[in-house]
Amino acid sequence: MEKITKPVSGYSMILLIIVLFIFALISSSHLALIVISVLSAATFPGFFIVEPNKSMVLLLFGEYKGSVKANGFYWVIPFMTKKKISLRVRNFENKPVKVNDKIGNPVMIGTIVVWQVEDTFKATFDVNDYENFVHLQSDAAIRKMAGLYPYDNFEAEEAEITLRSGVEEVNHSLEQEISERLHHAGIKVIEARISHLAYSSEIASAMLQRQQATAIVAARQKIVEGAVGMVEMALADLKLKEIVDFDNEKKAVMVSNLMVVLCSDKSASPVLNVGTLHQ
Repeated sequence: MEKITKPVSGYSMILLIIVLFIFALISSSHLALIVISVLSAATFPGFFIVEPNKSMVLLLFGEYKGSVKANGFYWVIPFMTKKKISLRVRNFENKPVKVNDKIGNPVMIGTIVVWQVEDTFKATFDVNDYENFVHLQSDAAIRKMAGLYPYDNFEAEEAEITLRSGVEEVNHSLEQEISERLHHAGIKVIEARISHLAYSSEIASAMLQRQQATAIVAARQKIVEGAVGMVEMALADLKLKEIVDFDNEKKAVMVSNLMVVLCSDKSASPVLNVGTLHQ
């Protein structure tokens, strides 16, 4: 468990050494001067500086003595081992990795993770290399998260959340999964989000064609629905205003012609009829 400590001020120790030197000079004792010089030299390894957003973990013969997080100039007994750990916010971008979504489609996912060390004791002693631990566990979390959602709802129509459309939900799930994994290393996850999402190269072309076909079908469906409404409106207006009285056969021909004109993706080429309606 992390223990915050505040060692002796380095300035106080330097002042004490200066006072002892002055005392030795005043006493004119060569022995005292030599002893103080040796002791002063021995104290130098005990001085250290903690910069802003940095910390120092202190060990005495293998025993954890505490962590210094307040920035300043300090001194501890020279036998203490000191290990510096950064508390600054750091981020890294995972290169896109190939994973399988919920229905087995191979997709490429890249992520950005923003993190910082929160517990220096866990980061130092509970894992071997906390920076490497962050990278490996983030990669594992991505693979697990990707298996919970389909890429889109073309094949999983019942899916409410997908990797492509449920951005907020997916990012929250990813952040939670990484946080749970990195908690054991004393790491706080500030943000985790997907930075790259695409089908894997071997199926990207086929999926693109499928999406295009789906879009065309949806557009055609809207066109047909609109055309049927327009034909109904035209027939109703002609009947209401008694402009032309169609029998069922002529009505079917007119409906067919209107549907061809309205649903065609090319401009109509009209044919001029110079005879009668029955020719």
